[in-house]
Amino acid sequence: MLHTIAIRRALISVSDKTDLVTFAQFLADRDVEILSTGGSAKTIADAGLPVVEVADFTGFPEMLDGRVKTLHPKIHGGILGIRDNPDHRRAMAEHDIHPIDLVVVNLYPFEATVARGGDFETCVENVDIGGPTLIRAAAKNHDSVTVVTDPEDYQVVMDEMVAHDGATSIELRRLLAARAFARCGAYDGAISRWFQEQVGDSSPRHIVFAGRLRQSLRYGENPHQNAGFYVHGIGRPGVASADKLQGKELSYNNINDTDAAFELVCEFAEPAVAIIKHANPCGVAQGIDMVEAYRAALACDPVSAFGGIVALNRTIDLAAAEEITKIFTEVVIAPDADPDARALFASKKNLRLLLTGVPADTSTQGLTVRSVAGGLLVQDRDSADVLDANLKVVSKRAPTDREMADMLFAFRVCKHVKSNAIVYVKNGATVGIGAGQMSRVDSARIASWKSQEAAEAIGVSEAGTIGSVVASDAFFPFADGLLAAAKAGATAVIQPGGSMRDDEVIKAADEAGLAMVFTGVRHFRH
Repeated sequence: MLHTIAIRRALISVSDKTDLVTFAQFLADRDVEILSTGGSAKTIADAGLPVVEVADFTGFPEMLDGRVKTLHPKIHGGILGIRDNPDHRRAMAEHDIHPIDLVVVNLYPFEATVARGGDFETCVENVDIGGPTLIRAAAKNHDSVTVVTDPEDYQVVMDEMVAHDGATSIELRRLLAARAFARCGAYDGAISRWFQEQVGDSSPRHIVFAGRLRQSLRYGENPHQNAGFYVHGIGRPGVASADKLQGKELSYNNINDTDAAFELVCEFAEPAVAIIKHANPCGVAQGIDMVEAYRAALACDPVSAFGGIVALNRTIDLAAAEEITKIFTEVVIAPDADPDARALFASKKNLRLLLTGVPADTSTQGLTVRSVAGGLLVQDRDSADVLDANLKVVSKRAPTDREMADMLFAFRVCKHVKSNAIVYVKNGATVGIGAGQMSRVDSARIASWKSQEAAEAIGVSEAGTIGSVVASDAFFPFADGLLAAAKAGATAVIQPGGSMRDDEVIKAADEAGLAMVFTGVRHFRH
């Protein structure tokens, strides 16, 4: 193993030509021979720099629409040959194979092609073959070869060559080799996931998840945990794709909570606002505009909303921004904000403003992944959306139109509340939320208590749960939870049904004068 390797010959074949000319100029100034192909060779030559076409170097023409150009022994022998191995040196000399010391390759833009909605044939054509082969060969032989897969690494290579008289260190080559293998893994993972989706393989034998580091975080959920934020660039708009216009870097918990907030607000087609604290909503509401929706969401729990995350599914105007900035808010995320709203937010230096650039996406595609010891739990995103046509009225009294509308709203919110979840709603706004309790009856009581507390906070004598509807994410195993909701003032109940004691619960609802509907759909969220 050689500690430093001088770079005398480089192979460059890149799709992303960012800073290519600058890097090629640096190499040419140090008399490094540059081999290249296609568009990369043209870019280098157009800059007036010397470059040797790979076809001229190998004596074998590029063919099959460019699918075969670098797959040649003179290329791969020059990369894979071990410099201090006598047998390798003899074989290379016998077959006129010259060492290649630097491989600069980035891959066909497969991920970007998928993200743009490319058709099947276009996506397949953007599956790179020669690129990953070159990268893996160079990374395997990192004792002798420097491999670069990202323009962001050009500068560190140039710095090392300046420091080591045209050579690179084994430490850098190993680091770049690790990055190269990771890039190939991520690339192959994106291809395999896309292909599995195309053929409808819902439980593939192997599954790969990959992402690119967006941000090194100061710590994770707690200061003693290391963390990073990785993005894959494919999927619904949200915290991973949003532009942060202002404020300090997001923390691990900020990112997690902001994702929860935007995913929730995306459930609604009407103007809606969600306020999140510790990944649970403390207020959600619809309105005729963002101001009305925000005020109603805030009224559900104005104490908990302090220092929370606010998500909106419409462009923020100045009036909405003025309401939001009346209390301290950690993060605001929305599709857009008009200039006056942006200016007001800019005056709040501790507030982070994230804009997704597109309307809130109500699509339901995607997977959720959770780690367990030694494995991963993978499932489809909870895409069930219960409509009034799917509901079964099981009580003697049928719900009114207003109750039905509120129940559907409440059940959508329930999907985003940690189980056991109880959500009270009145007039298109949450008025009490009970989250994450071991007992469903406790969730019902806590939500009622929070509603009374919120009423006192805004100077109202009557709790919002009076005359509300209530949603439960899973069935009531006993009548006690339903009776707690009735005691809080609820007049109608929406729940999945399916308990062994459904008859007992239905009887209790009838005796209390409640309307009750079953959805047949459960929304556990752990």
